[in-house]
Amino acid sequence: MTGNIPEFMHAAGFDAPGGPEVLRLETLPVPSPGAGQVLIRVAYAGVNRPDVIQRRGFYPPPPGASPIPGLEISGEIVALGEGVEPALLGQSVCALVSGGGYAEYCLAVADHCLPVPADLPLDQAAALPETLFTVWHNVFERGYAREGETVLVHGGTSGIGTMAIMLGKLFGLTAIVTCGDADKCAQALAIGADHAIDYKASDFVAEVARITGGAGVHLVLDMVAGDYVPRNLQCLGEDGRHVTIAVQGGLQATINMAQVMSRRLTLTGSTLRPRSNQFKALLAQEIARNAWPFVEEGRLRPVMDQCFPLAEAAAAHARMESGGHVGKIVLKAG
Repeated sequence: MTGNIPEFMHAAGFDAPGGPEVLRLETLPVPSPGAGQVLIRVAYAGVNRPDVIQRRGFYPPPPGASPIPGLEISGEIVALGEGVEPALLGQSVCALVSGGGYAEYCLAVADHCLPVPADLPLDQAAALPETLFTVWHNVFERGYAREGETVLVHGGTSGIGTMAIMLGKLFGLTAIVTCGDADKCAQALAIGADHAIDYKASDFVAEVARITGGAGVHLVLDMVAGDYVPRNLQCLGEDGRHVTIAVQGGLQATINMAQVMSRRLTLTGSTLRPRSNQFKALLAQEIARNAWPFVEEGRLRPVMDQCFPLAEAAAAHARMESGGHVGKIVLKAG
């Protein structure tokens, strides 16, 4: 244990599902770390689309997870559970958590933490884990992306979209993104996208065909689902892969299975939060080996949108739901 840990803390939670206004500060006991866990004094917490879905009542926390929203944090490790390496005490880390991030203190599995380099501000550190873990797993592990390939990413200026652009460029991918207006397209290009399509002004299927000379893309990272799926499949070249990570456009899709067979397409998808601690620990190790060196070198930094005090979590959610943000929104807890 390091410093004085209080008995109680502030957290941003809600009693019943609803709009952003249901979020309010509450006072809760500071949790104690169990075996393999650490207690982090939270500096910042990332705000992500799953937090919004949870607040609406459609994404309950997995068994054993905190009901408080928040899937990524940064801060200082102030207490250790049984079996945790003593050297971690006092370290600045960022962590992927299954809940509880919108609070002054949060539990994390020690193996889900990554060290914060000295030159990485803690607000930026809190904005990395959820998008980095998600993009790495779905683009490179499930999507098998390889150097020289082309990926289509929907929501190019979202937290996931901006991370996919930047991480893809570091690993030699060509990034085509869709955005909701010309200004966001310009911002996506400035972030590093090779091509940006205003999906409200043009048909992204036709634009992908034009950009790729009819060859199609190797991979689609899909956050929309619904009626986007058959259109996404039209964008894929032979042996293309389609990875769904969110269903903002609907749960159901109707596709031509003969097209899937004849063009040897692969459809997959995943959700990260309910995966086992062991899986996330292995994913953290792979990221530490392959992607975190870019963070340590200063070559990978999240695109930041806006920071809100913890007490204004409702305003942060309203900002996300407005669709006007570019990059990551964070809450300042400390």
